[in-house]
Amino acid sequence: MGFLSVLSYAHKLVAERLDAHNGYAIDATAGTGVDTLMLAKTVGRSGQVFSFDIQQEALDRTQERLDKEQHTVLAPVQLILDSHATMNQYIPDHLHGKIQVIMFNLGYLPSGDLSIITEPDSTLTALASAFDLLAIRGILTIVLYPGHPGGAEEAEAVQAWASTLPVAIAQSIMYRQLQRQDAPYLIAIEKKASRTP
Repeated sequence: MGFLSVLSYAHKLVAERLDAHNGYAIDATAGTGVDTLMLAKTVGRSGQVFSFDIQQEALDRTQERLDKEQHTVLAPVQLILDSHATMNQYIPDHLHGKIQVIMFNLGYLPSGDLSIITEPDSTLTALASAFDLLAIRGILTIVLYPGHPGGAEEAEAVQAWASTLPVAIAQSIMYRQLQRQDAPYLIAIEKKASRTP
């Protein structure tokens, strides 16, 4: 048996942190809905998942994936057509600092318009907001794709941001295949404390 894929490892880390009775989670990049569905299954009926994407096609695919699971107990999912950089505007104030898990799966929508990709500026804004929305001991996962045009620059920017978080407030790890520099990889961040004002 080999190592887990980066996405499977992200799911493993997330499942270990989510409260199955009253959890709150964000999928910052809905894409085809794989992460949104996993979060909705893990959180259960009494929690909530917020799922963002800038493409209606991605939200439609996510809804189709959720609809196929009608026999499964799922958390309520709010699909939001907007940039993940604006996520803090959509999360109710009483949940700020209480989100257990936030997932980012960067890059582009598979089988979609490949010219639409996540960009470093909006991604870094979203990551800063995400960190502030997280609960203490909450986890942030970021799957990066350096192999497509623009992906390496975004990956470098995200890695630099994660590596400069003070150890007093966060612990950052990386899960990566070392033999292929263009292979997808994962950065996971556990929030240890809130930022100081």
